[in-house]
Amino acid sequence: MKASDLLSAVFGMIGKVIVTILVVYVIYQGAMKCYDYGYRIFTEPAVSSGEGVTVSVTVTEEMSALDMGDLFAQKGLVKDANLFALQYLLSEYKQDFKPGTYDLSTAMTAEEMMKVMATDTEEEE
Repeated sequence: MKASDLLSAVFGMIGKVIVTILVVYVIYQGAMKCYDYGYRIFTEPAVSSGEGVTVSVTVTEEMSALDMGDLFAQKGLVKDANLFALQYLLSEYKQDFKPGTYDLSTAMTAEEMMKVMATDTEEEE
């Protein structure tokens, strides 16, 4: 076997090992990000602790989950609009949602906000 053939075989093997390591690393990083995001869907804390700041928001029937997430993120009620949209779509309150104007606090979790938006205000009065 010639030295050049041996050298190309070694470099070819090194190249394959490097590509394999990079692929495994990318898959690992992607899996960790997916796990973290999935975990946050169910455990995301409120934006602030204590009493927080009360913010008035108007939610219409035409708004999508992402529109609500964008609105809530702009008002400082949530940190991540996309995360809120997923939380809303996976929540038990989705089918009970009622459009209207709500006073929500930055100390509320997304689930607590959805519970307020799903509660019939006429029942409370």
